[in-house]
Amino acid sequence: MTFMIYIGAAVAEIAGCFAFWAWLRLGKSALWLVPGIASLMVFAWLLTLVETSAAGRAYAAYGGVYITTSLIWLWTVEGVRPDRWDMIGVVTCLTGAAIIVLGPRMPV
Repeated sequence: MTFMIYIGAAVAEIAGCFAFWAWLRLGKSALWLVPGIASLMVFAWLLTLVETSAAGRAYAAYGGVYITTSLIWLWTVEGVRPDRWDMIGVVTCLTGAAIIVLGPRMPV
């Protein structure tokens, strides 16, 4: 379930940020900000659903999923195929996220 929350949060964050990008960099209407802000609110809410005792740990693990989803966005929405360095970076980030999520913890 956590992974699905992270995927939803990543899509919501990227879509929200892209709305600002479209307005400021692509010359789209400021009306793009309305769904963009709503999407960013959904992103923040979704991260609160992650079962963890520390927000920072949830955000750190989310980073790997965010980077992966960003490269999928790059390819599918922007039409730019990730290169081998992008792929090496994704594997590195997902490995780090897995260590954060799955690593054994001492009870506090």
